[in-house]
Amino acid sequence: MEQDYLEEGEEVNDAQLKEIVANVVMKMNGIAPNSNHHLGIFEDMNEAIAAAKVAQKKLRQMPLETRDQIIDKIREKIMANKEILARMAVEETGMGKVGHKILKHELVAKKTPGTECIKIDAWSGDQGLTLVERGPYGVIGAITPSTNPSETVFCNGIGMIAAGNTVVFNPHPGATKTANFAVNLINEAAKEVGEFENLAVSIRKPTLESGDILFKHPDIDLLVATGGPGIVKVILQSGKKGMAAGAGNPPVLVDETANIRKAAEDIVNGASFDNNLPCIAEKEVIVVDEVADELIYYMLSENDCYMLRGEEINRLANTVLIEKNGKYMLNRDFVGRDASVILKAIGIDAPEQTKCIIFEGCKENLLIKEELMMPILGIVRVKDVDEGIETAVLLEGGNRHSAHMHSSNVNNLTKYGKALDTAIFVKNAPSYAGIGFGGEGFTTFTIASKTGEGLTNALSFTRARRCVMSNALYIR
Repeated sequence: MEQDYLEEGEEVNDAQLKEIVANVVMKMNGIAPNSNHHLGIFEDMNEAIAAAKVAQKKLRQMPLETRDQIIDKIREKIMANKEILARMAVEETGMGKVGHKILKHELVAKKTPGTECIKIDAWSGDQGLTLVERGPYGVIGAITPSTNPSETVFCNGIGMIAAGNTVVFNPHPGATKTANFAVNLINEAAKEVGEFENLAVSIRKPTLESGDILFKHPDIDLLVATGGPGIVKVILQSGKKGMAAGAGNPPVLVDETANIRKAAEDIVNGASFDNNLPCIAEKEVIVVDEVADELIYYMLSENDCYMLRGEEINRLANTVLIEKNGKYMLNRDFVGRDASVILKAIGIDAPEQTKCIIFEGCKENLLIKEELMMPILGIVRVKDVDEGIETAVLLEGGNRHSAHMHSSNVNNLTKYGKALDTAIFVKNAPSYAGIGFGGEGFTTFTIASKTGEGLTNALSFTRARRCVMSNALYIR
């Protein structure tokens, strides 16, 4: 097979990388389905599901050792192609930063759990032996976003295959080439281990209709969606078992006991990472008035922020928000774009290295209430931590996704954590510490806060089976 991407350790310059990306994209557009160049990609959703069902029957017969070998190969493929994948995503979607997407691929490769998190519970006593073992659902249907197209495919793929499932992806139409290239790499990894085919499948041109087939197909045993509130609603109304990772609008609260200089750095780093595309990222700042000026000072003087005032804030709102039928929605042209690009659109020439746009506003401000997914942070002053907690609960909107706080007061941290009750609560660190980047624990790009699973891993994609042997298989 002609080599379209990099081997581990190979180095190329920017011009060569751009050419490689272009070649990959052209081939992803033009190669016939199921050729060696484009494994696991189908024209028809029903055909894709049928292929995944056949593959799952074979995978289920294989020992965990084989699954481990496949996952090890997937990790190698991610690391060897992380820069290509990052550049493909930015070129296809126009969102995010190549360097940050490379880091996200490294995180997925190194910290997404495999079979090691699938444990067996056992009880042995006078009445015999009971085991609770974990088995696969079967064929999983997965919806992936444009914000993390290949990262989500790999993260889901590793966890679902580790659990013994195969997976059918209906990727976001705006990131199909990148997502399908990731599917191709998963299948290449599987073939290299043992001629496995179609452990992960997708379709060349995903649509609402193909998604509808996926949601309703009798051979789909579980639905997993990573996206906005619309797709979460569809999953919950599908009639199938579903795991839904939706909106977050995570607030970050800073009280008067925090290390303000560090808080400023952490907040800006978290909010500007991949231009605020991660659902866990800080979306608004709530700060006790006593330390608000100090926080803003450090954000401006040491962390490459640009502060808007007065009419500039209105121009920003009129640019990044669109009114339609009396409701406001995001202007997709600015989602995941650089801060300097957004500022230029409102007539402000700012340095290219500007990380984040900041401004002060009230909790009712639309730019603060809406989850923007842009490097924009509204700052709300409050008189004390109790008002801050109340404001954070309001702005988080009951999504129970993520929340962050900077404080050295354990009681304040405890109150905040209980009040927000989110799947992720990061204390005194950038938001991305919550998914294992600069923090302990495994990573995931599907955080099913709405359906209660939280940070998903291979164990999430298994069903429990209790096996009982009465009056036997015990020694006393």
